[in-house]
Amino acid sequence: MTIIGIDNGVTGTIGVLSEITQFVKTPVFEDNDYTKKPSKLKRVAIDTLMRFLHQKKDAIAYIERPMVNPRSNPKAVKSAVRALEATCIALELLKIPYHFIDSKEWQSHFFGANISRDDLKEASQVVGINLYPEHKELIERHGDADGILIAHYAKEVLCTR
Repeated sequence: MTIIGIDNGVTGTIGVLSEITQFVKTPVFEDNDYTKKPSKLKRVAIDTLMRFLHQKKDAIAYIERPMVNPRSNPKAVKSAVRALEATCIALELLKIPYHFIDSKEWQSHFFGANISRDDLKEASQVVGINLYPEHKELIERHGDADGILIAHYAKEVLCTR
């Protein structure tokens, strides 16, 4: 079975655990934001995402549930929900079943329940490099290993229930 872990968002990552382990940044492209003031935004590149995922046989995906508190940061929420929709469409077109997972669930498994928000990125890097040293360069460049840690947690905990 192939386990796919998706750290949702345009700055997220995707981890794939099967015969070989893969860890990639979520493919995105820059587009115009259609508001009154001209600006740019990043969107998930569905075609690239589908090409990456289409050969994953007997796969199941676990997507980190996006933060949806519009009062905290409406722009980030809009981006996260847009990325989630694009990712779900890609998975549905490929007929890859998916489930949502809360960040606290997989993070507490690796880092303990009392880790501060400020320490999450560094902890993700350390654990990710320890478990998947072959992806050290990308983990360091990206700043965390969330996608592959979600996949690892799903394989180790969720798929054994």
